[in-house]
Amino acid sequence: MPIRVMLVDDQVLLRTGFRMVLAAQPDMEVVAEAGDGAEAIEVLRSTAVDVVLMDVRMPRLDGVEATRRICAEPDAPRVLILTTFDLDEYAFSGLKAGASGFMLKDVPPGDLLAAIRSVHSGDAVVAPSTTRRLLDRFSPMLPSTGGEPRNAALEKLTEREREVLMLVAQGLSNGEIATRLVLSEATVKTHVGRILTKLALRDRVQVVVLAYETGLVRAGGASG
Repeated sequence: MPIRVMLVDDQVLLRTGFRMVLAAQPDMEVVAEAGDGAEAIEVLRSTAVDVVLMDVRMPRLDGVEATRRICAEPDAPRVLILTTFDLDEYAFSGLKAGASGFMLKDVPPGDLLAAIRSVHSGDAVVAPSTTRRLLDRFSPMLPSTGGEPRNAALEKLTEREREVLMLVAQGLSNGEIATRLVLSEATVKTHVGRILTKLALRDRVQVVVLAYETGLVRAGGASG
C-alpha cells in the first residue's frame, strides 16, 4: 500500500512541485492538500493520511499549532515540518508540538523522499544529536509544556531504561548505546521501544525534547 501523503503549504506552486516529485514514486501517493493549518485539520477528519508535509508560516493557523492539534489525536499521521530557514525557531517549536522531524524546503528530492519513508516507518528524520544542538540554541525561546507531569512519568522507567533514555538524549545511536552499556543492539532497541511506550512518545526526537523539559539534559549538553 502506498504511503499516503498530505501537502500543507499556502504556496500553490510549492505544493505542485512536491506533488510532481511524489507522484513519480511507486510507493507514495498524494491523497490531500491544504493551504493552511485550519484547512489541514478539516481535511484530515475525512481523509486517511500517513505522513503530513507541514509548512510553518501560513495564514489562519500556522504549522506549529496545526501540528500540535494533529498529533494530539489518536492514530495521528506523522508530521514532517518543512521550513525555509535552517535555524527557524518555529520549526523547533514544531518538534515540541509532536513533529517527527524537519527539513528545508530546498532539500534535494531524494532526501525528501527518504525522509518521508523514514518518518512513515517510525524513525525520526532529525538525528537526536542535531536536535540537541538546535534545542540548545532555542530552548529559552520555547514555551514550557510543564516539567512536573513529565518528571512523574519518568518514574515508570526501570533503572536500565533510564540509563538508555539518558544516552538517547545525548544523541547516541543504538549501536553506540550497546557498546557503552555492553548490551546487544537488539536489546537496546527493545529498551528504546519500551521507553517510547511507557512515556507515550512518538520517536527519539521526542525523547530529546522530554530530556530538556524535565531537566535531565540542560542547554549546553550537561546531564542532570
